[in-house]
Amino acid sequence: MINVTKAYLPNREKYKSYVDQIFDSGQITNHGRFTKELTNRLAHYLGVKNLLLVSNGTLALQVAYKLLELKGDVITTPFSFVATTSSLVWEGLTPVFVDIDKNSFNMDPQKIEERITDATSAIVPVHVFGNPCNVKAIENIAKKHRLKVIYDAAHAFDVKYKSESVLSYGDVSILSFHATKAFHTIEGGALIIKDDELFEKAKWMINFGIRGPSHIVGLGINAKMNEFQAIMGLCILDDMDYLYQARRMRHDRYVQALQGIRSIELPEWNPFGSDNYSYFPVLFESESTLLSIVEDLKRLDIHPRRYFHPSLESLNYVTPQEVPISSDIARRILCLPLFGELDAVNQDCIIDVVRQRTS
Repeated sequence: MINVTKAYLPNREKYKSYVDQIFDSGQITNHGRFTKELTNRLAHYLGVKNLLLVSNGTLALQVAYKLLELKGDVITTPFSFVATTSSLVWEGLTPVFVDIDKNSFNMDPQKIEERITDATSAIVPVHVFGNPCNVKAIENIAKKHRLKVIYDAAHAFDVKYKSESVLSYGDVSILSFHATKAFHTIEGGALIIKDDELFEKAKWMINFGIRGPSHIVGLGINAKMNEFQAIMGLCILDDMDYLYQARRMRHDRYVQALQGIRSIELPEWNPFGSDNYSYFPVLFESESTLLSIVEDLKRLDIHPRRYFHPSLESLNYVTPQEVPISSDIARRILCLPLFGELDAVNQDCIIDVVRQRTS
């Protein structure tokens, strides 16, 4: 069976050597040696400061909302994984959707200001598929209206904008280290926090509000990463050059085989942004074409994914809103399998199915 992605597992003996050290130390959580080591190595690797590891990417979002004391309405995109919206609602915030750009699939900055009201406290854009948003336009709007910006950068591990980490933008950026990602810690995530004081506050927020053995300074939650997650991250971080090269080869093979087919579109990438080759989204001319391709691939035990479907304005726990571009694209977009171990024979099968249905 071939899924849309496959979790990369590092050398077993290398991981076991770390496990032995955890067993020898007896410390399996609560800011252990390996969590600290991964924090430092990731901050250096990504070129960011104030990186805080947490147990998953959804909690990273929720902590960010609490950290910045958001209230009322929050402007966000309807074209994302459900956690972008569900985390807002879970925290008692109201998602206000801004439609997306039809070429990049990111939130359209030209449509943001018309949705801002006195109740708006923040903007939560998403770097969809790792494609950097128009960060400068969003930054200018946020400053003009005195709004906080939290970037859902779950897809944007090691993505650069003008040779600088895209994670440097916004008040906070969050990452997901779920097993489906190129870099993962089985489950896990991180916050990158611009303000030093807020960074210090976030440290105790993710630890029940505890700062010191018997000093509870405020409201907190348990969002800490454990040592077994951290050692997976340390092992995989050593292999990132190989992983990027392997993914890029398969990504470029898709592009070479599918470019020029008039009935499909690939996302228009930010000209100042790099790509981490985490996804390969294809936009078809109709939902019926997409569904036929999905059925053809399933017969071969190949399972692409309709990222992102449905468009999030259709969720039963949000207020219905008109976002026609997102609604349309969500019905016609499909992510083809992309991972380092995808062999040429199987990739050719996928390409052949797509070409037969679209040529």
